[in-house]
Formats: sequence, structure tokens, C-alpha cells
Amino acid sequence: MTLSEDEIERFARQIVLPEVGGAGQARLRRARVLVIGAGGLGSPLLLYLAAAGIGGLGLVDGDRVDRSNLHRQILFATADLGRSKVAAAAARLRALAPDLDLRIEERRLTADNAAELVRHYDIVADGSDNFATRSAVHAACLAAGIPLVSAAVQGMDGQLTTYKAHLGPPHPCFACLFPEPPPADALPSCAQGGVLGPAAGVMGTLQAVEVIKELLGGFESLSGRLLLYDARRCRFDHLRVPRRIDCPLCGRYPGRPTDPTTVPG
Repeated sequence: MTLSEDEIERFARQIVLPEVGGAGQARLRRARVLVIGAGGLGSPLLLYLAAAGIGGLGLVDGDRVDRSNLHRQILFATADLGRSKVAAAAARLRALAPDLDLRIEERRLTADNAAELVRHYDIVADGSDNFATRSAVHAACLAAGIPLVSAAVQGMDGQLTTYKAHLGPPHPCFACLFPEPPPADALPSCAQGGVLGPAAGVMGTLQAVEVIKELLGGFESLSGRLLLYDARRCRFDHLRVPRRIDCPLCGRYPGRPTDPTTVPG
């Protein structure tokens, strides 16, 4: 794939990076990324992916823009109040990147539709705000052999990791990190527990970096590590996440996605 003169000018400061170059920029142009959620994480994530020259973006979100969203969901303006998030996001992203192939899904991702939604993409980025959605999108990505970059933010704390358990050991899966669903009152919503807008921006931006790194290749992945961000102290820490031999999810599929006997259909 040859870059046009307009693309070379637009992405000049990125192409000049030895880690990207013309070949890497062309790879980003060919890439298809699915983003789950256009909230505090999805907003900077979508903006940076579109601005970086990702050729195809998918967006899944069933909500409408609420006034309480605006302090952290920087995709939206006051004029967007009441609009569907995917429609408002589409207008903003197409204004930023007119050549973007954008597919929007005005619905929530569930265990029933997750496989259908992820199967056409090279990589998925999850910025959802509940355990059930995170579990469903991970299961679909594991089954399809698709990398998943997952971020979360609560209050002034954030976390980020990448799941590639379909590649086999030593890569862990979501169930290796969270073997049991948390108690219903353990994870308060943003409305209940609050969230600092810029902290969500930090995590969504880091999520965009990890998506781009996975697409370009040649970088150390976050698979097997959980990045923790503490905005109060401006501190980052890493936790090792081992693959559990007895994991009820990835323990059943220890091979690579090219082996049809080890990947669920």
C-alpha cells in the first residue's frame, strides 16, 4: 500500500520516527480497530487512533450524551447533549480524519453479540465500565484469536493491560487476572464513586499507544503485566500477571489460533 502525498504530509512527524516509518504508517492505514465504549477512555482513544492514521475504526456504544459526561468525554460538546454517542463521535472523528472508514454500532456489547462484533477486526480496545461487558469482549477476542487492549479508570486510579492468551503460554487471560466476578458493591459506577476527567484521559491515551504498538509490532507488549496509575502521586507501577495452569478459560485452549483444535468456534 502506497501512501498519498497528503498522507505523507499529514503523518510526517510520525513517519520520521524510526519505529514507524513509511511501512509502519501503511500498516496503520490497513488496520481495523474496534473500540468498545465512547466514554472517558474511549474519547481520547478514538481521537488519537483516528489522528494517527488508523484506516478502519469500529465503535460500539448504546448510550446518549449526558451533561455529566462532558467533564471527561472529550469527544462531545454541549451541543451534543441528547444525541447518541456513536452519532456524535462519528461526526467528530470524520471531521478529524475524512478518509477514515468508520463503522458505528448503536448498541451495547453483550455475550450474545460479542463474537459477531469483534470478528472483522485486527485488534479490540475495551473502555467499557462493567465486568460483564469486559468478560464478554475478552471471551470473544480469545475465541477469535484477536489481541485485546483493556483499560479501566475509577476515581483517580487507572489500570491497563493487553490480553493475548490465544497465543498460548506464557500469555494470561482475563480469567487469570480476575478468576471470579467482583461483588456487586466492589466496583461503584462513575456516578457513585466519581472519576477525575484527566485521569481517564491518561489511561485512554496510554491505551491508544498500546494499540498502535501492537499493530506496528516489534515492541514489548503489556501482555502478562498490569500497569497501575495513581494520579494522586503521579505514580506508575507494574504487576506481573502469570498464566494460571488451572485457569478455566485459557487453560482449555493452550495452543495457537492457527491450530483449529485449540480455538473455540
